[in-house]
Amino acid sequence: MDLKKTLFIVPNLLTAASLFCGLLAILRCVYPEATNEDVYHATLLLFYAFIFDLFDGRVARMTRTQSSFGVEFDSLADLISFGVAPAVITYRWTLMDSGLFGFLVCFVYVLCGAIRLARFNVLARTGASKENSGKYSLGLPIPMAAGFVVALVMATRAMGGWPWLTSHGLTVKGISYPMMTVVMAALAFLMVSSIRFRFFKDLKIGVFTVAVLIVIMASSVVLWFWFKPAYILIWLLLLYVAIGFGEAVILWPRRRQERLETQNRK
Repeated sequence: MDLKKTLFIVPNLLTAASLFCGLLAILRCVYPEATNEDVYHATLLLFYAFIFDLFDGRVARMTRTQSSFGVEFDSLADLISFGVAPAVITYRWTLMDSGLFGFLVCFVYVLCGAIRLARFNVLARTGASKENSGKYSLGLPIPMAAGFVVALVMATRAMGGWPWLTSHGLTVKGISYPMMTVVMAALAFLMVSSIRFRFFKDLKIGVFTVAVLIVIMASSVVLWFWFKPAYILIWLLLLYVAIGFGEAVILWPRRRQERLETQNRK
């Protein structure tokens, strides 16, 4: 048996497992009798898909079996598991009563997720972005966007319902829409934005890093004991987005100068 060929299969099996969970999550929500309990179990399947997706690339790097096929396969699986599946879950959960508007919001989310993945693959092949260095993601990674949907569904279940999120909260011309329309639109924008979000693969241990970790851990403990554990995942995802925005503002002058220097060299 060729060991290298066997190792090549392992990360692709993890990607296939992520795709399996995403498809199963969609099927839990599409039949007419689907309930909120089915929606909840579908979000759990997305959580498992995230775990498999988290390890497929790492296993490929550890076994040195990275390939163009693996990159493309992973992107196609991500589009189903973290693009289509969260949109179907959200539509079934909150936006189905919004009719065409709810459908269009979900479509825009899927569309932006597809654009984000296509941009990632192009930049990775051409090396035209620092995203290829493994330090940054240009735009919010699509699994993180799906993570917000998972976190909100789980928190809503734990809190016994958030009507402002799922049934009303946004009124346009006398018509009330769930705030999830705003959330999905914001996630779509973040995925196709030019904001760089860290992968944290190159994180160096220093005073600043330790201080940030202490703040994250302390705030998570406070949420756990004083409020609800269900808030923690939402809080961590919001911190991740806030760090991306913060770095974009702080490092904007330096990155602008780098772009100008690059253009002058051309």
